Amino acid sequence: MTDTGWDMGQVLLGFARACRGAGLPVTADRERTFLQACAAVGLGRRDAVYWAGRGTLTASNADVEPYDRVFNAWFAGRPLRSISRQETPSVTTVQAPLDESGLGGVDGQEQPVLRVAASPEEVLRHRDVAGLSPTDRAALRRRFARLRPRSPQRRGRRHTPHHHGGVDGRATVRAQLRNLGEPVRVRHRRRRPRPRPVVVLVDVSGSMAPYADSLLRLAHVMVQAAPRTTEVFTLGTRLTHVTRALRERDPDRALLAAGETVPDWSGGTRLGETLDAFVRRWGRRGTARGAVVVIVSDGWERQDPARLGEAVRQLQALAHRVVWVNPHRGKEGYAPVQSGIRAVLPHVDDFVSGHTLATFEELLEVVARA
Repeated sequence: MTDTGWDMGQVLLGFARACRGAGLPVTADRERTFLQACAAVGLGRRDAVYWAGRGTLTASNADVEPYDRVFNAWFAGRPLRSISRQETPSVTTVQAPLDESGLGGVDGQEQPVLRVAASPEEVLRHRDVAGLSPTDRAALRRRFARLRPRSPQRRGRRHTPHHHGGVDGRATVRAQLRNLGEPVRVRHRRRRPRPRPVVVLVDVSGSMAPYADSLLRLAHVMVQAAPRTTEVFTLGTRLTHVTRALRERDPDRALLAAGETVPDWSGGTRLGETLDAFVRRWGRRGTARGAVVVIVSDGWERQDPARLGEAVRQLQALAHRVVWVNPHRGKEGYAPVQSGIRAVLPHVDDFVSGHTLATFEELLEVVARA
């Protein structure tokens, strides 16, 4: 494998994305690990690059065959034809009889066997959205329509009659007057609950590209459930307000409108700068006051992490609760070692994962209970 003048980093990154297109579970963090492994073993030997990719881009023995075919096609200079994962073989289920003899049921008659298996929808709920095939992504989009977010509540200023609570003196006196001064049941009241504002800040930088589509679909569901109290912004190299685009009822048209609004999709990231801009231009003017603020990002900060931590600290002082959602949290082997994550964790009320449909449902519950 010789250098022909191409940027070898782009060649290796293209190979990793070709593996993803072939059905391998290649996420953004696997791509970074693959590039680091190639830098460690060197690019002088083809077998070294092969094993670096096989160790970082595959997750099981079923991934080896499509990986080999992509590798041979990509680095041999041949056009990459339709290379996809072969259909997974059916799993043989070993079933044990319930009777002691193991030879059948009562009087030797064969009894029906109870088969227990996870449904395809249940399996989809727990799969990482970054590694889904186009068919599974389409099924996931349909599942988003079934989500039912609930707005967090706060006490309002107005009162409403209730069977318990503080004594409503005026209502009690009016009831006595209607009863010609005769004693009546004491009336009670309590403060009427009001929906609490929710602000969602979604990182759409390059490292979050595999998750950005699903996360914005989740934000679209939240806006549709509470359009008057939910605001959505995107974070990248700049801060973009996309609530108006997400108020479109159709999710595909809403995401298309949001994509046209966001100028830095899959670009760089300036988390500290953009969060600081949100606090100054929106948060202090009322958008974040008393709100539940949900920040969705992997925490990769290329600038000063202290600025990011300070922005989140100021945001926590304004908001009712700050929830940080990291798509990599909850995965095996994850640890919050990034400088950006370490800087914000002291100022975050909830640190949750967000890489599967099941974790999206858990996030909606965290917001509803805030």
